[in-house]
Amino acid sequence: MTLTSPRREPLADQVIAQLRAQITSGEWPVGSRIPTEVALVEQLGVARNTVREAVRALAHNGLLDIRQGSGTYVLATSELAGVMHRRFADAAQAEVAELRAMLESSAARMAAERRTDRDLELLDVVTARREEVWFGGDTEAFVQADAAFHQAVVAAAHNEVLAALYADLGEVLRAHLRQDVGPVLSPDRYVPHADIVTAIRERDGEAAARRSAWVIGRCRADDAARH
Repeated sequence: MTLTSPRREPLADQVIAQLRAQITSGEWPVGSRIPTEVALVEQLGVARNTVREAVRALAHNGLLDIRQGSGTYVLATSELAGVMHRRFADAAQAEVAELRAMLESSAARMAAERRTDRDLELLDVVTARREEVWFGGDTEAFVQADAAFHQAVVAAAHNEVLAALYADLGEVLRAHLRQDVGPVLSPDRYVPHADIVTAIRERDGEAAARRSAWVIGRCRADDAARH
C-alpha cells in the first residue's frame, strides 16, 4: 500500500485513517517500527504537528506504542486489540494459558471438520517456518511464527467471529508465549506442532483438539520447571 497525500480537511483525521490502513492491512505488522516522523511528513505532505497528532491518537487507541529514543511501534491491529492488550497486560499467565487452550483446541477441532486443501497448504508453510526459526535462535521471530501457525489453524476453522476474537487477543497471546519460551530458544525444549496438522489433515477433530491442548500444557510445564 502506497501512502498518498490527503486532500481534504480535517488533515489529522485523514492521516489517522491512512496510518490505520497501513496497520490493519498488514503493511506495518505488529511489532514493526513505523517510519519516522520526518519520513511520514515527507510521504504525506502534511505538517509535522499533524503527523504527531495522528500518531498520538493511534497510540491513545492502543494501535501504536511510542518509545522515547527508539521509535514508534505497531502494538495492535485494531482499537479492540489495543484495548485487549491493555486490559489483560497483567493477567495471570495460567489464566491466559487456559484461555489459549480453550480457543485453540476448539479451533483445531473445527479446522479438522472444515479445512480446505488451501488451508492445509498454508498450515504446511507456517509449520515449516515455525520449526526453522526456532532452530535459528531468534526468539521474537519464533513468537511471530508460532502466532502465525495458530492463526492459520483458527482460519481453517472458518468461523469469522472466532477468527476476529483470536486476532484481537493476538498481542495478549504473544506476550504469554514470550514468557513461555524465555529469552533463549533451547533445542531440547522445542514442541513440534506437526501432529496438530496431521490430525486436521485426517479430519480427526478429537485428536486435533487433544494435541492442541497438550501443546499448551507442555509449554506450561516447561515454564514451571524453569522457575
